Amino acid sequence: MINVELEGRLLTLTLNRPDKANSLTRLMLEELDAALAQAEMKGVRAVILTGAGHVFSAGADLEDARAGLASDPVWERLSARIAGLPILTIAALNGTLAGGAMGMVLACDLRLTVPGAKFFYPVMKLGFLPQPSDPRRMAALIGPARSKMILMGGARIDAAEAYAWGLVDRIVAPEALLDEARTLAADVMAANADHVAAIKRLVPSA
Repeated sequence: MINVELEGRLLTLTLNRPDKANSLTRLMLEELDAALAQAEMKGVRAVILTGAGHVFSAGADLEDARAGLASDPVWERLSARIAGLPILTIAALNGTLAGGAMGMVLACDLRLTVPGAKFFYPVMKLGFLPQPSDPRRMAALIGPARSKMILMGGARIDAAEAYAWGLVDRIVAPEALLDEARTLAADVMAANADHVAAIKRLVPSA
């Protein structure tokens, strides 16, 4: 349910469960983590994380969530993996981003979205805690009050508001989304690994 496409030094990972709004199972999270763990060894300079269909991800699969996935450390392990990669990571959001799926997106270096996307993280309503690093990364991007609006106030924001707040970096037409991500990855694809890692270390992370 994760499509893995390696083109030279560019790795594209696609959540491919559109009939279930790309809701994430434990297996999918483990597949993502395993693919990213191999990225450096394969000489990857950039990763694009995207989804199939019209929703990026609705968060945790309900059946797996009831079985304990909502509080499983696999979420935190995956976001830490993404944040720690010495390469450029780009979330190309093909649609709505909800729940625990936000963690991996917050951990990316850049976030692109299509105009029709919605953003929400209903942990208060559902009775779960967010993964430990998610509020910190969110607050670094949009500030404490807006983070509390999402995490505590149940705010559902659209792409325009997400861009105004700084939650996403660019709004892109759906047909141009992956091309825009590849364009942003072009310079690091042409650079050597040490140069990419050095520049990334110089920029404070969220």
